[in-house]
Amino acid sequence: MNRNPLIPFFIIMAFGIVLTFVLSFKGLGDAKEMAKEKKGGEKTEQTAEFNPEQFYQQTCSGCHGQNYEGGVGPALKGVGERLLADQIKDVLQNGRGNMPPGLVPADNIDAMTKWLAGLK
Repeated sequence: MNRNPLIPFFIIMAFGIVLTFVLSFKGLGDAKEMAKEKKGGEKTEQTAEFNPEQFYQQTCSGCHGQNYEGGVGPALKGVGERLLADQIKDVLQNGRGNMPPGLVPADNIDAMTKWLAGLK
């Protein structure tokens, strides 16, 4: 009962090659579909409406906390009462302390400033 020990390796290799081709064709199909969506003028992530709260959750909550309570960065609850809108805008543009400048895209700074000033 001597079995060839290489057979399992060949089976795994064949399965890997087939899986590679299947996933490659799937990726090509997805790329064509994405190109059609872009040509069709449908909204993509880049052209979508800016949502300050969603941007905060994705970019800022790691330092300022999920509920604006602070953490590495200061608490943002009531920041509109502590700082003027121009001061908030300046911090968003130029950074302060550990906060790096330019986290908020320049064309969205006004919307982000208004949203932050309204946090209670």
